[in-house]
Amino acid sequence: MTFIFIGVLILAVSCGKIHIHMTKISTSDFKKGIFILFKNENYQIVESTHVNPGKGSAFVRVRLKSLKRGNVEEFTYKSGETVEEIPIETREMQYIYKENEKYVFMDPKSYEQYSLSKEILGEQAGYLKEGNVYQILVNNEEPLSIRFPKKVTFKVVEAGEGARGNTVSSGAKKSVKLENGMSVEVPLFIKDGEMVVVDTETGTYVERG
Repeated sequence: MTFIFIGVLILAVSCGKIHIHMTKISTSDFKKGIFILFKNENYQIVESTHVNPGKGSAFVRVRLKSLKRGNVEEFTYKSGETVEEIPIETREMQYIYKENEKYVFMDPKSYEQYSLSKEILGEQAGYLKEGNVYQILVNNEEPLSIRFPKKVTFKVVEAGEGARGNTVSSGAKKSVKLENGMSVEVPLFIKDGEMVVVDTETGTYVERG
């Protein structure tokens, strides 16, 4: 086996394959979206708060999402502690279909297929559209997560009417159903068949599409 040092990464080359070794990062490097090793499993930081109390030592409170089960856990690190960061490669892949509880993507270059579970995608799975290309986060050929675009556009299939007495000028909203099956609160002037833009982080209406 041959070891190649590139910056802070160590690449172990064996039998023609490259294995990326994880590197240590400090709590000062914590931010939303980073992948780390926690309890010997892969987790993603979904929230990180640095706390510097008047008395006592500073610490960092984090919320971590399991990439295996999809559950979120809270944990507190002492300021300055180090953890292993999982090296990530971003690849563009096309979403092709859903099979049972798995969402299948294809690498357009190699035509290899990869899948992400419902537990990992959570409610954001509703933002997937067959044929669209997404950024898939991969580690050692294993897809860990997906990076959705900030905004997506969907067609309204059921608009309905607003509550009696509400008017457009009052800023009132109503619930509509989108083509992906999700519901969202929109202004009263939105009608069946219109396209609307939705924020993928908050699940809220942004504007007409």
